[in-house]
Amino acid sequence: MDVRSLWPIRGVIIMKTKKEISKYYIERDVSWMYFNQRILLEAAKKSVPLLERLSFLGIYSNNLDEFFRVRVATLNRIIECGDKEIRKERENAARELKQISRLNALYTCQFEETFQQVVQDLEEQGIYLVNERQLTERQEAYIRAFYQNNLNGSTFPFFLSEMKLLGEMADSDIYLAVSLIRKNGERRKKDCALIEMPVSEFGRFIRLPDDEGKICLMFLDDVIRFCLPLIFVGMEYEQYEAYTFKFTKDAEMEIDPEVRSGVLEKVSKGVKSRKKGNPIRLVYDATIPKDLLRQISNKLNLDKLDTQVAGGRYHNLKDLMRFPDCGRADLKFPPQPPLFKPEMEQGSILSLIREKDRYLHYPYHSFSTYLRVLREAAISKDVKCVKTTLYRLAKDSRVVKALICAAKNGKSVTVVIELLARFDEASNISWSKKMQDAGIRVLFGVEGLKVHSKLTYIGSSKGDLVCVSTGNFHEGNARAYTDLTLMTANRPIVREVKTVFDFIEKPYSPKPFRHLLVSPNDMRKKLVGLIDGEIKQAKAGNQAYIMAKINHVTDRALVRKLYEASAAGVRIDLLVRGNCSLVTGVPKVSDRIRVNGIIDRYLEHSRILIFGNGGNERYYIGSADWMTRNLDNRIEVMAPVYDPDIQRDLRRVIEFGLRDTTQGHIVDGSGRNLPWTTEDNLPFRSQEALYRGYKEEL
Repeated sequence: MDVRSLWPIRGVIIMKTKKEISKYYIERDVSWMYFNQRILLEAAKKSVPLLERLSFLGIYSNNLDEFFRVRVATLNRIIECGDKEIRKERENAARELKQISRLNALYTCQFEETFQQVVQDLEEQGIYLVNERQLTERQEAYIRAFYQNNLNGSTFPFFLSEMKLLGEMADSDIYLAVSLIRKNGERRKKDCALIEMPVSEFGRFIRLPDDEGKICLMFLDDVIRFCLPLIFVGMEYEQYEAYTFKFTKDAEMEIDPEVRSGVLEKVSKGVKSRKKGNPIRLVYDATIPKDLLRQISNKLNLDKLDTQVAGGRYHNLKDLMRFPDCGRADLKFPPQPPLFKPEMEQGSILSLIREKDRYLHYPYHSFSTYLRVLREAAISKDVKCVKTTLYRLAKDSRVVKALICAAKNGKSVTVVIELLARFDEASNISWSKKMQDAGIRVLFGVEGLKVHSKLTYIGSSKGDLVCVSTGNFHEGNARAYTDLTLMTANRPIVREVKTVFDFIEKPYSPKPFRHLLVSPNDMRKKLVGLIDGEIKQAKAGNQAYIMAKINHVTDRALVRKLYEASAAGVRIDLLVRGNCSLVTGVPKVSDRIRVNGIIDRYLEHSRILIFGNGGNERYYIGSADWMTRNLDNRIEVMAPVYDPDIQRDLRRVIEFGLRDTTQGHIVDGSGRNLPWTTEDNLPFRSQEALYRGYKEEL
């Protein structure tokens, strides 16, 4: 089959210049839509526990909101830019936006079908989502009492005719548009009201009294629909029709580089500017009257570039991630409590790391072990300094508490905190101030470069050591994301991690790295060199291969280099969770490349690279994906892994992933997301097998 014939449904950009090695490239944002659909497919699986299917629907919805706030907003900005020098970029953005809109409409239908099926499956388990027309007398009395005692002070209607622009309201909320019909049956344009639903106060789902053994829940939307006569009591209305809608705003921050103020002040202002972003998407109940929809659209000031999607009765379904469990633990994933490695629970953990390289694999292993490292560093007399990078922080961060403890115990503590971690800016500003008040030296990274590396350096008179992680030092993430932390006292690695901190403090000065791969210094160059090494081996007739587990592959130069390697005979096996711009299976271009996209109970987040290197394999773990931003515009670190025991475990992680036929999807550029297959095609679930394997090793 000629892959080019699939262009209308694949978002493939055919590269026509002779300089391009590759002819095939999936645009980043189109590939993201394919990724998010893989999450939607999990919600449709009967083999996935029922309440977890609801959670996957919520994750899909939440992802889509953020995608429109950031990525689609960026495409809109490119299209609207009047600069003649970026005409080609505008054309590409317009084509990409058209493709995204088509996929979004298709997936919206799929979402509605899946949601309705899950609701039916809930009923088979005795859990019912009832609406305002399905209540028993007892339940009606319960709702009236609930309104009088709770909702009465939290549901304030705004008349649409009196409002100037809806875009000034929060896009994190959901709204009811209410058409008010007078007692004589007259429907007037000015009799349209808007109610912001108080989800943050009461949650999206209200538990009702059971009905003959049936567990009954109600959307807050429907609770308010039932209460409309109470909300408008004493007015001249007799009938009410209510329709749910939500909108999404451009979430890009406006940060003026010319303003002569501190970094904290600039970012604080930027966060405030985000709240004033222009609406770019409207999602609404398909049954809403056209005149009411037109009023809402006008009040949002939407134009032809903005997305308007007709959907079902309910929207903002990210709230499904917090669907009540109704006491039915049997409808969720069975518990997998994090494990503690016995060899790391004896005596001084810092001494154990000095003896031998150690590692943790969350959430299979407990994050508490890393916290033990910080706690011991905070109280050990021989520890003189602690340095770490923080990108995202837990709400009640024990990591920060340990660092504050170290500072109060007289240690020199330096924290590099990234203020531009998207949507966590306000939280990171707050934590920065608390740490500064505790005597911690807080650095705000490097202007123009996000600090995305995950590093901890501990200086000690008994020997320095470091931790290099693939994910944030974040207790919450460590329960839901698969991430690795390497803990080592290897002197060359320790010395170079210290140099990374020096670079952050004094950027844009040459820093040599022999062991680490560091962006923006030389990671790109070294990655290309490692791939070239495999190409050389293949051309010499030797075994040549690359195995990698990574979140995103979108950098055009690396995509071309992977195609070059495949054409030379290098076997390339990848585990890619998210964006993937590769088109695989093209003869003489990418027929030696395989990509498996795993979606399961944990979010696959760790980055592992293995290069065959003529039989002397080279292993790396770290923070960087194969995206242009990671290689050129961020401070990233990939660290070599030299310990043979850890190398074996890293290989097992990738090999298990490549065997995963239960949760894996073929990522080939088609967007079909077909189930992953292997030669034996036996059912295998990598996350379950890894947990079982780690448990057996205790």
